[in-house]
Amino acid sequence: MRRQVPKVRDLAPLMRVKPPRLDRRAARLDDAQTIADLRRIAQRRTPRAAFDYTDGAAEAELSLARARQAFADIEFHPQILRNVASVDTARTVLGGPSALPFAIAPTGFTRMMQTEGELAGVRAATRAGIPFSLSTMGTASIEEVAEAGRGGRQWFQLYMWRDRERSMALVDRAAAAGYDTLLVTVDVPVAGARLRDKRNGMTIPPALTLRTVLDAVPRPHWWIDFLTTEPLSFASLDRWSGTVGELLDTMFDPTVDYSDLAWIRDQWPGKVVVKGIQTIDDARRCADLGADGIVLSNHGGRQLDRAPVPFHLLPEVAADLGGATEILLDTGVMSGADVVAAIALGARSTLVGRAYLYGLMAGGEAGVDRAITILADEVRRTMRLLGVNSLDELNPGHVTQLTRVVPLPRPDRAARS
Repeated sequence: MRRQVPKVRDLAPLMRVKPPRLDRRAARLDDAQTIADLRRIAQRRTPRAAFDYTDGAAEAELSLARARQAFADIEFHPQILRNVASVDTARTVLGGPSALPFAIAPTGFTRMMQTEGELAGVRAATRAGIPFSLSTMGTASIEEVAEAGRGGRQWFQLYMWRDRERSMALVDRAAAAGYDTLLVTVDVPVAGARLRDKRNGMTIPPALTLRTVLDAVPRPHWWIDFLTTEPLSFASLDRWSGTVGELLDTMFDPTVDYSDLAWIRDQWPGKVVVKGIQTIDDARRCADLGADGIVLSNHGGRQLDRAPVPFHLLPEVAADLGGATEILLDTGVMSGADVVAAIALGARSTLVGRAYLYGLMAGGEAGVDRAITILADEVRRTMRLLGVNSLDELNPGHVTQLTRVVPLPRPDRAARS
């Protein structure tokens, strides 16, 4: 091989020096290409107790791991030679528009993760044209979120408390503020055993102990924001000084049943969605009671460990309900490809919780924008690679759920077949 000394004119096109980026937040967010990248940034910038509250799940965290693995264990079936110059990601969800097939899930104690909290989330969701869900355990008021998201869609998530009058007062406020959908969460008769929170001594608000002070040293920005902004409080209850688990066990009503669900349905003027469905029989019964939608969800793995994987349930529930009730899905959604797979197997839309919170912790409102952009880009790219132009073209033929753990036949299922 003949060699030669490189000439300066040949090297010049290769020597490109990027100018320094003075906005470090923008730089780190632009460098994040996936939700997993945002998670890594969030972990570096957020104290352990707050990060683990978001990142963790119940007990051995098997439910969460299995839900994410279920999305990894799929095989797509692309169609070739289709004109996919443009794709349409919009659809009607629960009677209103959504520019993308996902909405922001309700999350509690959100300002604890990053001080902009729910207001950052609802502003980003409104810009993106997707619904934002406010939790009963949110840290911005019903009215504040409605004002910040003016022009967008807001949903309110309800936990039924022991104090029913107080619960329904929140429902009345949400209706008056223009929220169009009520998400009734039904999988929290008691709090799950969230062991990371217990081990971290997680309290609301975070307590300044020797451990938290040491944890703050490499994360001064979080603590400066936390200590110099309005004290953490709740949209729907007074301040609390105990652990999260103690708060939930004090508030939640373990006697809630189907009659309560029917009663709530009669009180709310908009769409009613039952969140936390984990069996086909419960999905059918909620549909029969007149629910406008259901969310297949095991609460992000934060309640019963070893609970059913919502994505595994989806095809059977979709076939059973036959389109009579809209199906949404959460738990384990970490990419736009996950969203597309869920839509193909029968979900009308999906909810993203941790994915949004990782963005919030990584960079506040700009981080939420980045999380939504990442998911939206992945949705569009996956659709193009599958050869579809619209969400309505997605169907079960585009996805195979590969089997890693095969359940043994249950006696009741064998009897029905």
